[in-house]
Amino acid sequence: MNPAALAIDIPNFQLWLLGAVSVLVGATLWLAVRLDRLQRRQETLPDEIAEVLALELGERHREMLADLHQGLARQSDRLDTRAQEHADRLGRRMQAELSATREAMQSLQLALHKAMDGQREDLSTRLAAVTTTLTDGLAKMRSEVLASTLQTLSEHGRKDRELLAASIEALSRGINERVEAISGRVDERLDEGFRKTNETFANVMARLATIDEAQKKIDGLTTNVVGLQELLGDRQARGAFGEVQLEALVRNALPPDAYEFQATLPNGTRVDCLLCLPEPTGRVAVDSKFPLENFRRMVDPATGDFERRAARSAFRADLRRHADAIADKYIVPDVTSDGAVMFVPAEAVFAEIHAAHPEFVAHAQARRVWVVSPTTLMAVLNTARAVLKDVETRKQIHVIRDALGKLSKDFTRFDERMQKLAAHIEQANRDVREVQVSSRKISARFQRIESAQLDEPEDAAESPPRLADGGA
Repeated sequence: MNPAALAIDIPNFQLWLLGAVSVLVGATLWLAVRLDRLQRRQETLPDEIAEVLALELGERHREMLADLHQGLARQSDRLDTRAQEHADRLGRRMQAELSATREAMQSLQLALHKAMDGQREDLSTRLAAVTTTLTDGLAKMRSEVLASTLQTLSEHGRKDRELLAASIEALSRGINERVEAISGRVDERLDEGFRKTNETFANVMARLATIDEAQKKIDGLTTNVVGLQELLGDRQARGAFGEVQLEALVRNALPPDAYEFQATLPNGTRVDCLLCLPEPTGRVAVDSKFPLENFRRMVDPATGDFERRAARSAFRADLRRHADAIADKYIVPDVTSDGAVMFVPAEAVFAEIHAAHPEFVAHAQARRVWVVSPTTLMAVLNTARAVLKDVETRKQIHVIRDALGKLSKDFTRFDERMQKLAAHIEQANRDVREVQVSSRKISARFQRIESAQLDEPEDAAESPPRLADGGA
């Protein structure tokens, strides 16, 4: 091909390519404008449809409301007409019944007036007869009563004098007996009051002694707080049998807020049991996942000597590895205590560890891991419970002091009231003696009155002759 011709065709091709691109761009713009119009049409189409439907529905709604109002108006007219008819019919019926009732009432009033006039006349006649009978009976009864009363009074006058003398004598004896009985009861009650007062005072003193003894025990418990760290670092073992036995021992020994099972530490490890003890001990982790496989092989009678020695070596390695794992996972600075507890499942395993593996015990103590058995764990938990109780008691020591202060005030008030009671008792004794003196005086006066009444008839019998002599 000729190079000159090729050079001429290249600019033409570029022009043609530029025109084609322009056509494509124009077509693209036209399509974009068309699509935009179609989208706007689609967006406005629902609104137009909604407006048309709203207009049609509004027209139908107005037509239905107009029909409904017309029907309600017709129904209201019919109801008004029927109500007026019923009211007229009811008014006519009520007027007829009222007329009949008035006539019946007038007839009843006439009949009642006639009956009352007849009864009034009958009652007047009966009252006159009864009045006459009563007047005659009362006059007769009055005369009989007067006669019998005079006779009775004369007899009673004589008997009354006899009864008065006997009554005065009996009254005097009764007063003396009652005064003596009252004096005896007062003495008994005074003795009983003194006895109860002494018992109350003895009980108060016993309670004060009990409080003093409790205070001494509290002071003794405070000395055991210092030995908590030494108890946690002792060579004696503490433990339980598996997670179930550990949970049972802890739940039976400590309050619910002093422990937490399956607690998660900040380093992400989960501990079987976390004991929450007061400072300086803090939180102590207890692990119960103890390896027992090699120990069972070691104590199995069917195991040979070579296998038993291998199992013993493996058991020693398990112990060391388990102690290191506990120290690495469960001793977290500023979170837990500086020691942790290894949970041995049985007393036999614990005895085997301390008897045959002293080097492991030393290694565990160096790593601050304390090996425990069920028996020693129970002792540790009881000590922890005593420490918790001591801490709570120390928190409540001000309450005990307030109670003792109130008890002291009550005892002072009791002493004052006891002195007042003693003064009242002395006054009661003086009153009893004065009552006895008054009783003796009253008895003497009754005796003088009785002797004067007995001497009066003799003086009356002697007076007529003296009058007769004077007349002579």
